[in-house]
Amino acid sequence: MFRSLSPGAIGVKVGGLEEGMELAARHGFEGYHFGIGEAAALGVEKVKEISERTEVRLSAWGFPVNFRQDEVVYEKDMAELPELAKVAAELGVLRTATWIMPGSEELTYEENFRFHAERLKPAAAVLAEYGIRLGLEYVAPKTSWARAKHPFAHTMEQMGALCAAVGENVGFLMDSWHWYCAQETVEDLRTLSAVQVVDVHVNDAPDGIAVDEQADTVRALPGETGVIGIAGFLGTLKDIGYDGPVMVEPFSDSLRQMEAEAAVATTAEALEKVWKQARI
Repeated sequence: MFRSLSPGAIGVKVGGLEEGMELAARHGFEGYHFGIGEAAALGVEKVKEISERTEVRLSAWGFPVNFRQDEVVYEKDMAELPELAKVAAELGVLRTATWIMPGSEELTYEENFRFHAERLKPAAAVLAEYGIRLGLEYVAPKTSWARAKHPFAHTMEQMGALCAAVGENVGFLMDSWHWYCAQETVEDLRTLSAVQVVDVHVNDAPDGIAVDEQADTVRALPGETGVIGIAGFLGTLKDIGYDGPVMVEPFSDSLRQMEAEAAVATTAEALEKVWKQARI
């Protein structure tokens, strides 16, 4: 396991991949989450040069197919996916991930399941040709899925069924926030193999709010409140053999108000603290 920075996930804007990776290097991050489109535009050799110079490895990239939109948008993105996957493979970054909306106003659970399987299966097949795994993140807060007319997959078990339907190279983007909001345990994590975990996000939950009342966009830095058992979460992932990136995604207003250097430094300090708690 290694610590990775995603500036956007903490509300920090950077001028590009090079600036972001230099920022990560200054604050002790071993990895960097990035956009595959930008990497493709820069070129493989340039990106490798930046990675080698900063001594920061490329961690994972955001899934570039907009499968939620109409057929025209989807087909356009699918046409571009093989070349982007090729770039990722040449860079040696074989992890990409996205999230799944936990409900729909139009589609029943069964219809939504078929829709996602039909849209994602061809993409997963393209990724598989290049040895790339796709992580799917379930969105667990009850305040998110209960307001939909037709709730959709919002637990590890439900998302596991979708992963299985999409492809053998499809697993989880495990987020401590959603694991907590789904009221799951370290025993649930132990049912997973290392290969099923593609990417990991960490954070904490506001204190004094019942789990079913937590709002998805109001979180905290990992270890900030102690509401989420982050040491158990990370320690169990280590125990099952997960060796990939761990990224902070706190949706913190106080962090967003900081200057970039201060925000990244604060994030690095929080991650280092829970790293030690989990004995990694």
